Amino acid sequence: MQHTLEEFLRALRAADVKVSPAEAIDAARTAAAVGYADRELFKDALCATLAKSREEVGRFDETFETFFTRNSFALPPPPEDSEPQEGGDATGADQSPLAQMLLAGDAAGMAQAMEEAARAAGVAEIRLSTQRSRLTRKLLDEMGLAEIERIIANARRLQTHAGARLAVRLEAGKTALTAQAQAYVERQHELYAAGSGAKLREEMLAKKALNADGGIDPVDLVMMQALVKRMAKRLADRYSRRRHTANRGHLDVRKTLRKSMAHGGVSFEIEWKIKKVDKPSIVAICDVSKSVAAAAQFLLTFLYSLNEVVDRLDAYAFSGRLIPVNAILDDNGVEKAILKVLQTIGFQQTDYGKALEDFAENHMDRIDRHTTVIFLGDGRSNFADPRLDIMHLIQQRARAVIWLNPEPESYWGQGDSVMYRYQRFTHVAKTCNTLGQLERIVEDVLRTYSAH
Repeated sequence: MQHTLEEFLRALRAADVKVSPAEAIDAARTAAAVGYADRELFKDALCATLAKSREEVGRFDETFETFFTRNSFALPPPPEDSEPQEGGDATGADQSPLAQMLLAGDAAGMAQAMEEAARAAGVAEIRLSTQRSRLTRKLLDEMGLAEIERIIANARRLQTHAGARLAVRLEAGKTALTAQAQAYVERQHELYAAGSGAKLREEMLAKKALNADGGIDPVDLVMMQALVKRMAKRLADRYSRRRHTANRGHLDVRKTLRKSMAHGGVSFEIEWKIKKVDKPSIVAICDVSKSVAAAAQFLLTFLYSLNEVVDRLDAYAFSGRLIPVNAILDDNGVEKAILKVLQTIGFQQTDYGKALEDFAENHMDRIDRHTTVIFLGDGRSNFADPRLDIMHLIQQRARAVIWLNPEPESYWGQGDSVMYRYQRFTHVAKTCNTLGQLERIVEDVLRTYSAH
């Protein structure tokens, strides 16, 4: 049963129930302690060992039922008379264990044979839905389907009543066996590969250009919004663990000895050196003109989803004039906020210089040495004054200035782009037109606030 338990743990991981090596060892010890005889006791014990949240309990229950449920084999019943099939020697049916099980209606034997054949065929390694047909055929071949087909052909060549009867019986058994094999492979796909298609889709969406011609398909947009929130949660979890590790620190010998004096020199209370880890303070200034609006929406979604690890987020948007959008985001949510922002300041001629003037006059006090400023825009200002003096001032006041440009670097400086002029006053300037690039850049920002 060890192999079965290992396969079940693999199915749990495929269902997004995290099982560490230590938890796998605990699961093996649990199975050895409670045994496999009592299904409910076995299930509850493993669930208590492995599931760590309400969501994981639900996924555990579903995976357990799918993995350990076996549909009974629906084989044609044997004939009412128990006489052996005539012509068996001539067709080879007498020498075929599979043929004998089909003729006898041995459902238990067939189920065991299918499990062994599936292991040999590697059915549990299924990853894509397109593999189902091939693996079904491979499973049937491992069971000996080709041999059954040969016996049926031999029986028909006898041109006798007994041969025809044998062919009909085996043909019915073959049909039932094929249906069972298809159901078995489908169950393995559900266990091990149901999420792989979605993961492949997510990988493609993470590489999809945010400024693609024709915009983003509405179906893709919904999936990308959910994906960016999961990316943010993953980074938040990772950053929280770093904070916990940093807070634990190293032994503070001086404070520990001082505390021990009250206990006769015995160190009952351990003091640790604390490394203070600041939460990031972020100012996001986003161009929401038509060519950049989608990227701005995803950046704001990303940053707002990091509320657990971000101390303060001030968001601003502009096309011509610049406005604060925190209140709009709070009232409408990120998905609808961009539309509200466009209704307020949209359809204006893009003017980076004017936007920087608005920021300097009304919001410059939001930047200090603990603040990271993130600009998102293509740097195309319609040949207006770029106000590089304000960019220089922002660079002097901020901890870091990061510019994310959806356009490839080869476009910077062409036409009305002043990106290279702005780049001088940034700490980092990168092309960012996919969710994958956005995740990496935001992670770099969080990392700068981690303890070293």
